Amino acid sequence: MGDGGSLGDLVVAARDRAFVGRAAERAMFRSALAGDPHGSPVLYLHGPGGIGKSTLLRRFALEAREAGRLVVEIDGRTVPATPDDFERAAGKAIGEPGSVLLVDAFEHCQGLEHWLWEHFLPRLPLGTVAVVAGRSAPDPRWVADPGWAGLMHVVPLRNLARGDAATLLRVRGVPDGAHHALLSFTGGNPLALSLAAAVVVRQDADGTARAADWAPGRDVIATLLPRLVGDPPSPAHRTALEVCAQADVTSEALLRAMMGERAPELFAWLRTQPFIESTAAGLFPHDVVREVLAADLRWRDPDGFAALRRRMYEYLLGRVREASAAQMLPALQALVYLHRTLGHLAKAFEWDSYGQVRELPCTPADEKRVVELVHETEGPESAALARLWLDRQPEAFVVYRSTGTDDIVAFSAWLQLAEWEGEDVDPVVAAAWAHVRTAEPLRAGERVAVARFHVNPQAYQRPSAAMNLVQWRVIGEIVRSDDLAWSFVVMRDDGFWDDYLQRSDMLPTDAGPVVGDHGYRLFAHDWRTRPALAWMVEKNKALLAGAGIDVGAGAQLVDAIGELAPSGTGGAPREGTDYVVLSRREFDTAVRDALRALWWPNELVANPLSRSRLVAAHGQSLHDVLLGAIDTVLAERGGEKRHRVVTTTYSKAAPTQEAVARRLGMSFSTYRRHLTAAVKRVSDVLWSHELSGEPMVPAGRDVTPDQRDGPPLDAPGPG
Repeated sequence: MGDGGSLGDLVVAARDRAFVGRAAERAMFRSALAGDPHGSPVLYLHGPGGIGKSTLLRRFALEAREAGRLVVEIDGRTVPATPDDFERAAGKAIGEPGSVLLVDAFEHCQGLEHWLWEHFLPRLPLGTVAVVAGRSAPDPRWVADPGWAGLMHVVPLRNLARGDAATLLRVRGVPDGAHHALLSFTGGNPLALSLAAAVVVRQDADGTARAADWAPGRDVIATLLPRLVGDPPSPAHRTALEVCAQADVTSEALLRAMMGERAPELFAWLRTQPFIESTAAGLFPHDVVREVLAADLRWRDPDGFAALRRRMYEYLLGRVREASAAQMLPALQALVYLHRTLGHLAKAFEWDSYGQVRELPCTPADEKRVVELVHETEGPESAALARLWLDRQPEAFVVYRSTGTDDIVAFSAWLQLAEWEGEDVDPVVAAAWAHVRTAEPLRAGERVAVARFHVNPQAYQRPSAAMNLVQWRVIGEIVRSDDLAWSFVVMRDDGFWDDYLQRSDMLPTDAGPVVGDHGYRLFAHDWRTRPALAWMVEKNKALLAGAGIDVGAGAQLVDAIGELAPSGTGGAPREGTDYVVLSRREFDTAVRDALRALWWPNELVANPLSRSRLVAAHGQSLHDVLLGAIDTVLAERGGEKRHRVVTTTYSKAAPTQEAVARRLGMSFSTYRRHLTAAVKRVSDVLWSHELSGEPMVPAGRDVTPDQRDGPPLDAPGPG
């Protein structure tokens, strides 16, 4: 270092080299320095801690001194918040025209705001430039005051743009491989970027850095947290912040579900925080605040973190069920947002593309464009099928319009099909019906849905803003349905979505339908084996567990299912219940086995009918359901004799079927004929109730003494 220099000179030079961005704010300041008549002599900068207010004021000071101006700097943290003390510190600005007054950390002097605007600033000589910076925006009365309207410019300071943030990392020597992780964590917050950069550079120097999966350590979190959010007034305020950090957008309703009757007070407090932004849907924090709060809670109280995530998931899943059709996608987006960093979902969606497209119903005026999009991506044969389904089910189609141009950029279709509909004209739908026919046929009142088209020419069947909404619509339709038996998703057969769909229990079928020049793959799920709400809970638990988050009493999630499902539907299981779906042949076998075990409770519990919709959906025992079905035999022609045969065989203590025939005074062949007919009738009755979902009315009869004797020694059966 040469003569006349100082350490301070080196500090200033290093800061100058490291400064990036803020081009718009610097242009405003230079305009004021130059006396531009369109400029504003008073600038008011506001933003949360760590956003770079002090750094920008230092830059302003440097430029003002280079322009030959007197610079008067006030730090609200060190100047007592009284008019006399403030004026003593800033008095030089009043006495010298052309000076530059820079006031930092004004939130510590907020009580002087009225005095500042009414008594101090008006005394500054013409040609003076004043910049006030604080966490809070100025009182709206000064913005609305016609006297100050043309003299003051209010500037909310935001995070650095992504390009500027990347430049800062390069200037600080951060390896390129770490840029994505650091930018994702910080969201462009300058303080967070600087701290994280210092950590990564140090780790890179000593060989401990793993850039691709970098995450903030406790030192970074501990430094950032008080700088970004300060000290909340109470534990309830801290919890409100933690809710806001987890949620995509926090409404007062969400806060009420999480925190009870203090929600209005806490919501109003959140709105005043400088690191909280407002939208029409509610509040959300700056990215780095979100990440720091979540990381701190997970480290400090892992059980509390898991419990908060669980309760939010329950509430938001219920909102998906309850929301109007127009609000289904926002409700689903809020639910899926909880999983944005977990497992395979982190890569399945374009998380940075919110708001780029909007979903609308497909109108007749849109249909021509829809067919053109299919023709462009899948060929004329597929376009003809889209035209066919537009004629048959126009309500199944939705379009996605660019929010910038309002052009239709993508569309999708969710076909809801009655039995065998469309299999004669559409190879994809025909493949779906063929799978249903060979696996588990439909029952009365059930339907099949096919996510038939997902067309976005700019990113065909790849993650995109439109594909986000397509996938969320499919999930939402499934969750909100009460009579869906099968759902199918069809994708171009290139394997891109195989892992994601299989992890979502959409399993590949053997079908490989071909339309025109393209082969497709069909993925299927039978929702009768595990209803959608139970499936959602299971997937939530799996994702949390995969991320190392222990949800603890996970059964509470399953308990919530009954509350989330609409009343009066048979689609919601009781705690832990998964309906077993049987083919007719399997069902008949199970009926015969159950009749043989009618008086063995342990064996009845193990029978698959105990977990069928016939039994599990109505809270009945398989024993009572069987007795009710047996009693229906009495109403038929010849029913009394058959009823006596079946009740004696399966309800009375008899060592063999031959002994039962002798007791009834029948030849063995006659006995077997009546028994076979009776068992068939019982199975038919039970199958009918299984298909319809109607409960089987239990038998209303007394138990006879010999029924209480227990099962026959040799468990006779129909053979």
